[in-house]
Amino acid sequence: MAPISTPQTPFGRVLTAMITPFTADGDLDLDGAQQLAVHLVDAGNDGLIINGTTGESPTTTDAEKNDLVRAVLEAVGDRAHVVAGIGTNDTRHTLELARQAERTGAHGLLAVTPYYSKPPQEGLFRHFTAIADATELPVMLYDIPGRSGVPIETETLVRLAEHPRIVANKDAKGDLGSASWAIARSGLAWYSGDDMLNLPLLSVGAVGFVSVVSHVVSPDLRAMLEAHLDGDVQKAAEIHQKLLPIFTGMFRTQGVMTTKAALALQGLPAGPLRLPLIGLTDEETAQLKIDLAAGGVQL
Repeated sequence: MAPISTPQTPFGRVLTAMITPFTADGDLDLDGAQQLAVHLVDAGNDGLIINGTTGESPTTTDAEKNDLVRAVLEAVGDRAHVVAGIGTNDTRHTLELARQAERTGAHGLLAVTPYYSKPPQEGLFRHFTAIADATELPVMLYDIPGRSGVPIETETLVRLAEHPRIVANKDAKGDLGSASWAIARSGLAWYSGDDMLNLPLLSVGAVGFVSVVSHVVSPDLRAMLEAHLDGDVQKAAEIHQKLLPIFTGMFRTQGVMTTKAALALQGLPAGPLRLPLIGLTDEETAQLKIDLAAGGVQL
C-alpha cells in the first residue's frame, strides 16, 4: 500500500532524488540501495525518486531500473512514496518504462522533458499525455530546460494539468516569476528541483522539494519546511542560510559526483560512477569536506 497522500501533496513534501549505489566493480548494489533508502526515510524523507538523472539513469539498463524499484519498494515502500523516473527522449521507450514501473509496484512516475531533440510545445503535450494515459499512476513532470534544451511553457503546463493523472511538477527552471504564474494557473503540486531555490519556491506556492542535498541534510530541509509551514519566516531563513555552503558545495562540479563522494565520506553506500561521470579529484574532495563542514554536516 502506498503511503498517504493528498491532492496538495501527492508525493509527500520532502523527497530525495536518490543516487544508484554500485559495487566496486560497477555492478548494481541492491543491498546498498536498500540500506540508503532506509537511511533517507529515517532521516525525514516522505519519498524517493528512483532512476532519475541523479540515479545515473542514462547508464542503467531497463532491467537494472526495474530491479532498483523493486528493491527500494521492499525496503521502504510501506512508509515512503517510491517514484520511478521513466523519462527518455523516445516516447515509446518511455511508455515501456512507465508500464514496467507500474507492474513492479511504483507509487508514481517522474517524467522529464525529452532531452536533446528539442520538440515543440505540442510535442511535449502529446508526449506527457501519452505517459499519463499509459498507466494508472500519478505523474510528476520534470521541467529542467538547462538539460533538456526546452522548457515546459506555462500554457503547456496548464493544458497538461487538465489530465487527472498529471498532478505535480518538479521545477528546475530557475525562474520564480514563471513558477508563480504556473502554480497559480495550473493548480499542480509544485516541487522545487533546485536546492538553492527550495525556500524561495515555497514562498510562491511550492509544496515541497525533490532534493539532491537531502542525501546529507534531510533533517535540516524538513526543519526548514516545517518552519515555513508554521509561519516562522525567520527560522526558515536561518536554516536556509545555514545550508548555503551545502547548496553551493554540492554543485561545484557535477551533482552526482559530489553526492556519491559525500555519502562515501559518511560511510554510506554509493560506490563508483559509470562513465562518462568520474570520481572527484583529491582537491575537489578536500573542498567538498570544507563545504559540508561549513553547513554543519558531521564527517
